[in-house]
Amino acid sequence: MKKDVIVTVRGLQDYEDADADSIELTTHGVLYEKESAIYITYKEADESGLGDTKTTVKVEEGRVSIIRFGESATHLIFEEGKKHIAYYDMGFGSLSMGVQTYSLSHSMGEHGGKINIRYAMEINNSLAGENQISITVRSAH
Repeated sequence: MKKDVIVTVRGLQDYEDADADSIELTTHGVLYEKESAIYITYKEADESGLGDTKTTVKVEEGRVSIIRFGESATHLIFEEGKKHIAYYDMGFGSLSMGVQTYSLSHSMGEHGGKINIRYAMEINNSLAGENQISITVRSAH
């Protein structure tokens, strides 16, 4: 059963040669379960810089995927202690990104919960920075 939810995404990016940057987005979304995974879908706000993009967060035991469809298409996979390669479609070309997950925890269930991820991002095999993302999901009613 699909449930209307409020999704809050907080991100902190700590770049090698620049000041740390943070972003927070609160939006409406949908939460549902399918084949032993929990899915959260929402549209990115214009302020996020991702344009017309729909985001799906897939939560499984020990693994979280963030899949973006639209102007800024990508598929990021987070598994603690593992590195995954992703490609970020920027409309005029794509970048190769390495995602090394340092820590991953979640308390996500059928009524919402929280996801915390700490990871390093490499772009074209060069360290771009260390990041943290926190996603909180609660009932809209």
